[in-house]
Amino acid sequence: MRSRRGRVVTVTTLAEFDRRRADGARRLQGWRLIGVDLSERSDALSDCDVSRTTFVGCAFAPGDLDRLVARGALVLPAIGTPPVDPQRTGLYAGDELYDAVPYADSLDARAYAWAQSRDGQADTLAQALHDEAVDRALAAWIRERSLVGVMGGHAADRGTPAYAEAARLGAALGTAHAVATGGGPGAMEAANLGGRMAAAPPEALTEALGRLAAVPSFRPSIDAWVATAREALALCPDPRPSLGVPTWHYGHEPPNLFATAIAKYFRNALREAILLQVCDAGIVFLPGAGGTVQEIFQDACENYYATEQTIAPMVLVGRSYWTEELPAWPLLSALAQGRPMEAHVHLVDTVEEAAAIVTQPVRPRAPR
Repeated sequence: MRSRRGRVVTVTTLAEFDRRRADGARRLQGWRLIGVDLSERSDALSDCDVSRTTFVGCAFAPGDLDRLVARGALVLPAIGTPPVDPQRTGLYAGDELYDAVPYADSLDARAYAWAQSRDGQADTLAQALHDEAVDRALAAWIRERSLVGVMGGHAADRGTPAYAEAARLGAALGTAHAVATGGGPGAMEAANLGGRMAAAPPEALTEALGRLAAVPSFRPSIDAWVATAREALALCPDPRPSLGVPTWHYGHEPPNLFATAIAKYFRNALREAILLQVCDAGIVFLPGAGGTVQEIFQDACENYYATEQTIAPMVLVGRSYWTEELPAWPLLSALAQGRPMEAHVHLVDTVEEAAAIVTQPVRPRAPR
């Protein structure tokens, strides 16, 4: 079913765009405009915040496309046939998703454009077959590996203390486990970077962080963001395995290059559940917003009903953040009280404390 409601606003006609504008819409963050002729709406577009807006197969007045991209919008052509192989046998690599420059010509962008403009049962079936194939490939990849999850916000820019802390956490965890994240930018990218470089000298990670700081964000240029990541990749020719599990549901957030394996799904709900399930050695939750809070309690629900031998640690980093700014900890600890999971939920102040908890010898949670 093609959803037109909920958190994501999908606009497919000029009349709907005009109606929403007349109702006062000015912040188009998260909007997806598909096949809309906006060639006579230059003034309306210039008056809107388009920093996280996706335009697929839209028409613009001369010069508007470049101005939208410069302001952080993602502009893609319409794609009529599936650019992905529904019967693929392995996970993605970063170079496969970023197979062309500019980004709009890459496999990652083409798949997202196709997902947004698809229509009919054949396209729906192709997506379902693709996700099932990725699921099988992921099951093979995680076999004989122990995975620890790092969840956190996408808003941590390169060059910030939050980004550096997530990278140090990934490096500490990566000595004992494969680091798994949602595969996107921000804290996810940083944790995959650290996990990848866990066996490298500490100064190599420091140099990588310094190089990445030159391009703090994927906005306004994904190409510049990717090019700087490639420079950092060269500093670690022998990476530790790490996993990214992103989704084309959030196409405006590109996948990071530091995961050595990428399980990219079309269905976001499927991807979220699988990401939590594969983290058999536990999950560390860095400060984040709505998505991270959702992941905390989705994992808590799994642990709440689990037997004692199938529970793995949940570690929240940032005592004041999780007790005052977003007070998830009081509810989590109350939920755990008196349950087998109580001894496995932790609140700490530093990533070093979190890594010490997760890397200590414990019986990992069995796959669910």
